[in-house]
Amino acid sequence: MENIAYKVEYKPRTGSEAMCEALLDEGVEYLFGYPGGAIMPFYDALPDYPLRHVLVRHEQAAAHAADGYARATGRVGVCVATSGPGATNLVTGLATAQMDSVPVVAITGQVGRGAMGKDSFQETNVMGMTLPFTKHSFLVEDPEELYETMRRAFAIARSGRPGPVLVDVPKDVQFAECGGDGYRALREAPPPVSSPALEAAALLLKKARRPIILAGHGVILSGAERELIALAERTGAPVVTTLLGISAIPEDHPLYIGWPGMHGQASVNRAIDRCDLLFAVGMRFDDRITGDPSRFAPNARVVHIDIDPSELGKVIRPTVGIAADARAALRGVLRHIERPQDNCAAWRAQIAESQRPERERAERARPEYGPIRIMDAIKAIAGEEVRLVTDVGQHQMWAAQFFRFTKRNSHITSGGLGTMGFALPAAMGVKLGCPEDPVWVVAGDGGFQMNLQELATIRDLGLDIKVAVLNNGYLGMVRQWQQFFHNRRYSETPITGPDYEHLARAYGIAGRTVRPGDDIEEAVRWAQERPGCVVLDFHIDPEANVYPMIPSGMSVAEMIEEDA
Repeated sequence: MENIAYKVEYKPRTGSEAMCEALLDEGVEYLFGYPGGAIMPFYDALPDYPLRHVLVRHEQAAAHAADGYARATGRVGVCVATSGPGATNLVTGLATAQMDSVPVVAITGQVGRGAMGKDSFQETNVMGMTLPFTKHSFLVEDPEELYETMRRAFAIARSGRPGPVLVDVPKDVQFAECGGDGYRALREAPPPVSSPALEAAALLLKKARRPIILAGHGVILSGAERELIALAERTGAPVVTTLLGISAIPEDHPLYIGWPGMHGQASVNRAIDRCDLLFAVGMRFDDRITGDPSRFAPNARVVHIDIDPSELGKVIRPTVGIAADARAALRGVLRHIERPQDNCAAWRAQIAESQRPERERAERARPEYGPIRIMDAIKAIAGEEVRLVTDVGQHQMWAAQFFRFTKRNSHITSGGLGTMGFALPAAMGVKLGCPEDPVWVVAGDGGFQMNLQELATIRDLGLDIKVAVLNNGYLGMVRQWQQFFHNRRYSETPITGPDYEHLARAYGIAGRTVRPGDDIEEAVRWAQERPGCVVLDFHIDPEANVYPMIPSGMSVAEMIEEDA
């Protein structure tokens, strides 16, 4: 680990002041939080520092906003909460960040050291509670350790496989006087990559006749998009992505063929089923990708590159496993493939032919009122720079299938944990981190209601975030499962909601209801051209389904397709 020291003169200060100075030294721009008694000393010190605090309306939203900021910018996101219920409300957001490898530092207040362990008012063991959902959790009981702890928290969050870190600070530690000889921001260089393994991976690519490159979120996290494209172009290998890997390669690139998995394209699932080499980089073989692992890519040798050694062989046993940063590893493989080659033109032609029926089906559906046309309208009117933040459910899959992501890192969603209520607060972080880019939220009527209170935060900040609610009156993805696997017993999946147009207006935000027969493009253009936040309530077919669908634990052989 390389020390990059930033010296300041020794001076007495409180723990709260030390925390603020540490945040400044880390280059923190925004922090998202909600004050309370145990974190009050920190909030008392905060106005004396050039740190921009965003007052959310729920602590879970603070964690999601920090997550969205980190995903969009590549910097560590920061959230703050008080002890007890404030801290516990962060947990879902921290688990979301952990599953998707997002660097977040959460700062929580704690009851004073003398009150700890006595079931004091708003006391919870948040450090113990968050250990399974963070890379590390700290309880700072010595004021003199506050500098070092903050240093370590940020270093841990961003190093190796990124993830969330919690720093729990008792109230009296925030008040206490502490010194220090300066704050040292640490950066960790990627570990060296084994040259023989890189050469072996390159050799497999050279020999393959039916290769697939499978790119995950790690490609985006490491900034390896150029290397990914270079490898594909040098070998002619088709590229697919995981759900979180979407936008690692422009979708209009001729070598991009889509994404696989439970709701990925059927043709892509079949291509993986037939490939002779699966070159996976920056992904972890999640069960939504593999289905039954014993039947996944049965004819393929596997190259697996991931920065986390524990992922290698955890689900799929690789022929060549490389524990390395995606960018460093891809550069190493490219050094062993000096000249362009193309052994798989026939393979690409087979895939293109298999995708023709899917394209034709989508083209027939495009003029109809529904999700495809909504995605097309947002892309066409918001433009190439738009960042799309999706919630969790059917709309998430429709966006992944039909929205054309051509800008790097323009697809933001909760993949691993699948957290409903993620999109609206995450979009606040995305917009603050990338203020020049258009930001659209696509959410279902179920997930949108879970954190819609953040419309007040968006209004207060004047954020230009557009929201498309795909309103089908159901918890749509659960209803779909009930249709296929529970004899259409729609138990507790019909869901009512408010009039979103008038709800938006109650928050001082423009709203509009769009029904079948209305002009989708005109509504999206109206929203895009209005300053500030706008909520569009799209009423869609209550029983529309996402196709294809591979039942949980099954394989391509059991894939359910449209018109089945």
